[in-house]
Amino acid sequence: MPPPRLALVPGEPAGVGPELCARAAQRSWDADLVAFGDPASLLDAAGRLGLPLTLLPPDADSAGPGELRLRPVPAPVRCQPGQPAAGNAGAVVAALTAAADACARGACAGMVTGPVHKATINLGGIPYTGTTELLATQAGCDVVMMLANDVVRVALATTHLPLRDVPGAITPSALERVLRILHRAMHRDFGIAAPRIAVLGLNPHAGESGHLGREEIEVIAPLLARLQAEGMALQGPLPADTAFLPARLREVDAVLAMYHDQGLPVLKYSGFQRAVNLTLGLPWPRVAVDHGTAFDLAGTGRADPTSLFAAIETCARLARREAG
Repeated sequence: MPPPRLALVPGEPAGVGPELCARAAQRSWDADLVAFGDPASLLDAAGRLGLPLTLLPPDADSAGPGELRLRPVPAPVRCQPGQPAAGNAGAVVAALTAAADACARGACAGMVTGPVHKATINLGGIPYTGTTELLATQAGCDVVMMLANDVVRVALATTHLPLRDVPGAITPSALERVLRILHRAMHRDFGIAAPRIAVLGLNPHAGESGHLGREEIEVIAPLLARLQAEGMALQGPLPADTAFLPARLREVDAVLAMYHDQGLPVLKYSGFQRAVNLTLGLPWPRVAVDHGTAFDLAGTGRADPTSLFAAIETCARLARREAG
């Protein structure tokens, strides 16, 4: 089987993404990488790091260490590391949508994305809540965000919402949609025949029998009972403060958190460098780094590429699995 061709999107030109991609271009991978982004920022980043980098046409037959296939999406504003320009917002989004289109057409088998800066994109006049939401809209499908490392997989029932809006978003239909996508992805993408999923409660102590909130009693528990009757191996609703104990995690394949900061701090503490962000439910694998643009590190040469390397490895493995 030939190696899968993966779209690689550096993300925000003023962040660490171009540097990480320049480092990735120095290695041989069990995948053919095609970058979608600004050529100037990639070459500038490689120059700052003292790394060789030759940009090749996107359809080049081969690329060795120090070479990178590129489909250019030029950034109109030349910016310094750590100093984002709102004028580049359109180019950042265009690179993401072009890479997704390549996956939809079958030109690429999966997509690896670097960090973007939501505030800068919004300042550029483009309403933007996150790449997960952007790709879901473009593909016209429901998706679930899941972050994973070597210790735990954490999926999210809600993603980039203000905390005050979370309870209203935890509805039976929304939660059922998320659990079905997560269950299917665990089976299809990760090869787990009977996925075991721990579902967290929304409130402290999972509501303390209704004394600290009734979402567990009125929404979460009835839905879990119905899906358990269908054969899904679901645990919960569980108190979030004890659900991540090592003994508990050994009994499950994934954890579903109700909101962003309920589950992700634990995952990042348990293994930030090797963590990746997956979008479940797309017609192709999408894996991203589990960190932001790190403007304070951009241009210093101190940005750690481990998460990007893990994202490439994970995306290649998922793409091979889907192809096989």
